[in-house]
Amino acid sequence: MRLGVLDVGSNTVHLLVVDAHRGGHPDPMRSEKTQLRLAEQIEAGRLTDTGTSRLVRAVARAKATAALAGCDELLAFATSALRDAENAPAVLARVRAETGVDLQLLSGQDEARYTFLAVRRWYGWSAGRLLVLDIGGGSLELATGRDEDPDVALSVPLGAGRLTRQRLTGDPPARRDVEALAADLDATLAPIAARLRQAGPSDLAVGTSKTFRSLARLAGAAPSGDGPRVRRVLTEPGLRQVFAFISRMPSAGLAALDGVSPGRAHQLVAGALVAGAAMRALEIGELQICPWALREGVILHRLDTLGVPPASRRSWPLTDRQPRRVSSIA
Repeated sequence: MRLGVLDVGSNTVHLLVVDAHRGGHPDPMRSEKTQLRLAEQIEAGRLTDTGTSRLVRAVARAKATAALAGCDELLAFATSALRDAENAPAVLARVRAETGVDLQLLSGQDEARYTFLAVRRWYGWSAGRLLVLDIGGGSLELATGRDEDPDVALSVPLGAGRLTRQRLTGDPPARRDVEALAADLDATLAPIAARLRQAGPSDLAVGTSKTFRSLARLAGAAPSGDGPRVRRVLTEPGLRQVFAFISRMPSAGLAALDGVSPGRAHQLVAGALVAGAAMRALEIGELQICPWALREGVILHRLDTLGVPPASRRSWPLTDRQPRRVSSIA
């Protein structure tokens, strides 16, 4: 089947179209991104009318693209930016009314669960107990376990974009602000790390998504052009070396670096601070970088549920709904 996944995040609206079948490897067919920076359009706790209108247009474009691509189903979800908006129900209702897309709001815990599933499938059972970290624009997700559904799945509001807006307003950020944020991150993550350690020691620590990929590339990992199956790692000494020079660079300079997206360059320092604090708190010397994350987890779970009676499924959001064929917007 041809499946579309629409991810409305803090920075981008990302449509991924794949060909896949139950038990098979999803084959990416198309990827389309629209940079909205929704999190920056929340004022007084609400997504602005302008931000909502831009979201509606982006979702409409993505739906049209999915229809032209011949998608049998479109799974659409929103994460941290809309979770933060007090008017999220009204925004979702407007998206549904104007585009026909049933955009679902994912909890942070469910983000961690889907991402963990993707990482488990990528590395397989031989990886043993996994510890998975994912730094997004608005939140940090952490999960650990030895099965496909993690024993512990957590989400904390320590996203790279959020911390940049709230704590690192200079370009480059002031040293005192960097030091203060680093200290606060250490204090915040200490009890979270303790809870994850209670679940048992991990055999493999993994980082997913753009922030970790960018940091690993700057630390010497293979470029994306070498393909997804090349082993990539981020070590604690490598991260320290990367931070030493990116913390002194303006965002325009960061945007010119290989592996850094121009639209996310301004939040890379905050992302590196979160990565470093998480690795210290969890006593991780090396993270393997997984090319699969949230979107792939949603796809894999949807494929798992094909032909399975609802009463027999594990209760997960998104993929426990009745599928609907994607059609063009009237």
